[in-house]
Amino acid sequence: MNLRNYAYLGDAVWELYIREKTIHQTNNAKTLHKITTTLVKTQFQSELLHKIEPNLTEEETDIVKRARNLPIPVGRRNIQTEYRQATAFEALIGMCYLHNPQRLNEIYNLLAPEITF
Repeated sequence: MNLRNYAYLGDAVWELYIREKTIHQTNNAKTLHKITTTLVKTQFQSELLHKIEPNLTEEETDIVKRARNLPIPVGRRNIQTEYRQATAFEALIGMCYLHNPQRLNEIYNLLAPEITF
């Protein structure tokens, strides 16, 4: 499958995972949105990928490297690095969602300490 498609799916899967976690925090829609956007933004996804990279398999590392090198439509260089990392993170999530849900749960468990409200 195309890496962009994995990233597209991974973006949705990650946001759903975060939303499932945040709905237990408050009933206020504005607060829910604020918490969710903080945890799905590019910078945070980039940081998460950096933290789990040592735990990735060879295949996962290959997906991450290839997705990180996709051409992207971001103009500023300082943002480009984070955007590439986030795209790689989303591609990893999308690939695991489709092909290895057990591994996706393992990745979620690795990331659990980083997701604080």
